[in-house]
Amino acid sequence: MSIDSVNTTSHAPLRIAIAGASGRMGRMLIEALKNAPDAVLAGALDVPGSPSLGADASAFLGVNSGVLITSDLRAGLQNAQYLIDFTRPEGTMAHLRVCRDLGVKLIVGTTGFTDEQKAEIDVAARDIGIVMAPNMAVGVNVVFKLLAQAAKALKEGYDIEIIETHHRHKVDAPSGTALKMGEVVADAVGRDLKDCAVYGREGVTGERDPSTIGFATIRGGDVVGDHTVLFAGIGERIEITHKSSSRATYAQGSLRAARFLANQPHGLFGMDDVLGLN
Repeated sequence: MSIDSVNTTSHAPLRIAIAGASGRMGRMLIEALKNAPDAVLAGALDVPGSPSLGADASAFLGVNSGVLITSDLRAGLQNAQYLIDFTRPEGTMAHLRVCRDLGVKLIVGTTGFTDEQKAEIDVAARDIGIVMAPNMAVGVNVVFKLLAQAAKALKEGYDIEIIETHHRHKVDAPSGTALKMGEVVADAVGRDLKDCAVYGREGVTGERDPSTIGFATIRGGDVVGDHTVLFAGIGERIEITHKSSSRATYAQGSLRAARFLANQPHGLFGMDDVLGLN
């Protein structure tokens, strides 16, 4: 039986709450839930002071879901089995603690966590199922696997650079996806990204250290997310690129993660687990 065949319309639908319900990603997730045959919207969260508090979470679609947007975490999660969270680290950590207390499973697309916050997520996963990934897009996670293979073959004689572009509103840099790409490549060639990453170049930098992995960040306009890993050798260049044209791919990946967690009482998983890429 495939992951996507679990909990279809012949079963009780997955009851999913959405964090950041009035944001761009939150609305995309709500729309995806509306069109999903095996899941329903069970809660909608937003920050205190949001002008959307008290509004129906699906009002922007011209329909009523009966789910009102709230900043009360316990009230918003009381009917939910899962929470999908693409917010900011401080918000996700607050959600994590309530989810752990209530037994709500968590799908985390938030990026920018500190090592201490990641450690707290690890501990919480002893009690609840968590899928955590810097990018929920199916294609990106396939690219991670391609990068590992390419890096093993190209670890000698090729300089590695990672270039990412996002919309003007993104607050962290490099993106979580770019950092994950760097980690995948570094692991494949036997390096530690913390020791070999270069996040900016300015002035007289000297010749490039061949053991480094460089990052370049571009912010502008409404770009959903473009990532390229460049392997530059003598006489040739190999580029592995993923481009997102819609947040819909993140939403669909998140729903696949929720379906996967239906059979996982606890534990910390990545999208490679969800997609069977391990």
